[in-house]
Amino acid sequence: MNTPPTPASTPIAKADFIEGMAKGMAVLESFDTERQRLNASLAAQRTGLTRAAARRHLLTLAHLGYLESDGSYFWLAPKVLRFSGSYLASARLPRVLQPTLNRLAAQTQQSFSAVVLDGSEVVIVARSGVYGAPSRVLAYGLHLGARLPAHPTSTGRVLLAALPAAALTAWLKGATLQRLTPHTLTQVGPLRQAIARARRDDWCLAVEEHELGVHALAVPLRNLQGQTVAALNVVASPRQLDEGSLQREMLPLLQEAARELRGLL
Repeated sequence: MNTPPTPASTPIAKADFIEGMAKGMAVLESFDTERQRLNASLAAQRTGLTRAAARRHLLTLAHLGYLESDGSYFWLAPKVLRFSGSYLASARLPRVLQPTLNRLAAQTQQSFSAVVLDGSEVVIVARSGVYGAPSRVLAYGLHLGARLPAHPTSTGRVLLAALPAAALTAWLKGATLQRLTPHTLTQVGPLRQAIARARRDDWCLAVEEHELGVHALAVPLRNLQGQTVAALNVVASPRQLDEGSLQREMLPLLQEAARELRGLL
C-alpha cells in the first residue's frame, strides 16, 4: 500500500524499532471497508510482505484472538474493539468535543463530527446524533471510528492545510488520489489548489466528492498555541441544505464553536 506518512508519528531510534511488530500491525491495518476478508495472498499484496510472512502474521493474529478465520480467509474479530473502546474512554479530545457536537445537532437537526488526520485518511473520533431528524446516516461509513480518504473530504483538506509545506508536499507525493465520484479531485495540482483555498478561507466545503448526494463543510479546531488538532464538520444532503445555505447558516455556527473550544483543546 502506498500510504503517506502520518505527520504525528513519533521519531524512534533504529535500535528501538521492532520490525516484527510493525509488520504485524501492517497486516492488521490491511483490513478495511473495501477488503473485509483477506487470505495470505491478498494480505501480502496489501502490505508488501511475502505470502509466507503474511500467512504467519495472519495465523498469529488469529491465535491471539484479533482475527477469525474459516481456514482460508481471515477477518477482524470483536477483540480489536478493545483498542477503539479504550481510546474513546480515555482520550481527552472526544470527551471535550462531545457536548459541543450534541449541542450543535440539537440546535440544527444536522449531523456533526470531529475528525483527525491519520496518514492518507481522516478518522472520526467524536460524532453527534441527529436530533429531531431522520436517523438515516447521510454518508456511507459516517460513524464513530470510521476512516475516510482525506483528499475528497472537507475535514481532510482543512487538516492538510495545517501541515507545514514540506510535510504537505510529501503527503501529496505519496498519496493515491482515488476517484470516488465524478466530482472527486484526482490530480495533485487541483488538489493542492483546493487545500490552499481551505488554508486561505479557514474553512472548506466539499460538494459530492466523497459520495454523490452528500456535501460537507469543515473548519479547523485549534488549541491556544494555534495548532490544528482536529476538524469540525457538518454533513448534509443538497435536499436539506444547498451550498449557499450551508455557508450562511452552518459556517457561523462551526466557527463560533471552534472559538469556544479553543481554550479546552
